Amino acid sequence: MNLILHVWRQKGPNDKGRLEQYEAKDVSPDMSFLEMLDEVNEDLIAKGVEPIEFDHDCREGICGTCSQVINGIPHGPEREITTCQLHMRRFQDGDQIYIEPWRSRAFPIIKDLMVDRNSLDRIIQSYGYTSTHTGGVADGNALLVPKPAADMAMDAAACISCGACVAACPNASAMLFTSAKVSQMAVLPQGVAEAVRRVKAMVGQMDSEGFGNCTNHYECEAACPKGIRTTFISRMNRELMKSMVKAD
Repeated sequence: MNLILHVWRQKGPNDKGRLEQYEAKDVSPDMSFLEMLDEVNEDLIAKGVEPIEFDHDCREGICGTCSQVINGIPHGPEREITTCQLHMRRFQDGDQIYIEPWRSRAFPIIKDLMVDRNSLDRIIQSYGYTSTHTGGVADGNALLVPKPAADMAMDAAACISCGACVAACPNASAMLFTSAKVSQMAVLPQGVAEAVRRVKAMVGQMDSEGFGNCTNHYECEAACPKGIRTTFISRMNRELMKSMVKAD
């Protein structure tokens, strides 16, 4: 099939970007979206045109690096997948596809479809870990973890830090991401000792990065490739309220 692509091109964070139109010819429905872009880039290189810059890594839906807004939807029209898992059979011959980068002040554009998502890493670095000394290696059954708590922690830990929630939110809020990283620690016994300092530090860092506020649009949950639920935002808000009456 043949497609018309409208791709965002921008040389750097301080340059003015624009949509440019390209043709994708003889596209196999079995191709992934990134494979289709690879073929388009090969044609551009053959014509002496600078190829489209886009981020990718594992191409297995694990890392979330392949961050693109496709026809206005982060990671494309399929639910709970990343861009690299989107296949061209989802489109029809003659379709026009608009491809843009994540849009957020906290995600400055590096080039074309690549953005700088280090702001998410800085939220993790602020306190998305446990630092308590555990001594020697404990027996696996020595510290009891209730099954509901273990399941909830695993659900929160499924977040791959791709930033789709930010790209989907009208306010460019990072509340879903931050709440998942706070919750995966807060519900486990190992994370309780530093819970107060953790939530204060991570929410404070999130605010300082320039992300917007959550106003309950639920677009973040709809766009998340791992199905992270907005109930974690409520849990983080409760943790933050508790931190206001507890000592560090």
